[in-house]
Order: sequence, then structure tokens, then C-alpha cells
Amino acid sequence: MFEYPVLLTPAEEGGFVVTFPDVPEAITQGEDKADALLHARDALESALMFYVDDFRPLPTPSVLPELPSITPETLSCAKLALYQTLFEANVDKAELSLRLNISLAQVDRLLSLDHASKIEQIDAALAVLGKRLAVEMREAA
Repeated sequence: MFEYPVLLTPAEEGGFVVTFPDVPEAITQGEDKADALLHARDALESALMFYVDDFRPLPTPSVLPELPSITPETLSCAKLALYQTLFEANVDKAELSLRLNISLAQVDRLLSLDHASKIEQIDAALAVLGKRLAVEMREAA
């Protein structure tokens, strides 16, 4: 759902620059391809937080099988799914706090990719929006 293709471009000074065709705000680099891809997840999550903070639609990942792809951490994906559901339902954070009977600060933490929320809290938030969280297992890349 949030699997974004990455471009690895050799840097003039050595190493590789990582960019995301669908998320232009996400840029990082690494000493080699493995190091660059290691940093790519952090860059992607940081950039996606800009969308959440500005209440903008999340970019739709392109399907480019010839490129490596990066997915945010599992908990971050759940939080992004919650945010996307809020955005698509045109429900703001204040309305979600009322529906869940929690403070606005707690809603902010539920949406923050930097905060270690409990998955049950995200599941409860999705439930009041008429959705449920499903976990899927795939082959490792």
C-alpha cells in the first residue's frame, strides 16, 4: 500500500543519492547502494510526515518493478493508513478526538510516525471511521 520506488543515482563525490519519483521531498544518500537504501526509509517517513502535518493527500506510489522500493515501518504504515482514511473521509483531528473521546494531543501522537503508538489504538481509531486494519505477509525482497 505504501511501497514507493526509489532511484539510486551515483553521486559525484562517491556513493549514491536516493530520490523517490513519487515523493520529491524525500532525498538522502549513502556510501554504497546498501547504505543508501538503509537511509531511504527514514527519508521517506520524514517526507510523508510533511503531507500529514499539512493535511495533504499522500502521494500514490508508482508501480515500477524495475526499481527497488521502500516501505515505511509497519507501525508507520498503519498510521499512514489512519491518516489517509481521515483525509479521504474529510474528518479532521478534532472530530476524531471527539469520536474516540481522547485529547487532540493523543490524536496527534496517533498520527505521528515518530511516536510509538499501540496498534490497538490505531485499530480503534480506524473502527470509528468504519475501517479495520488487516495485516499481510509477503516474501522478503
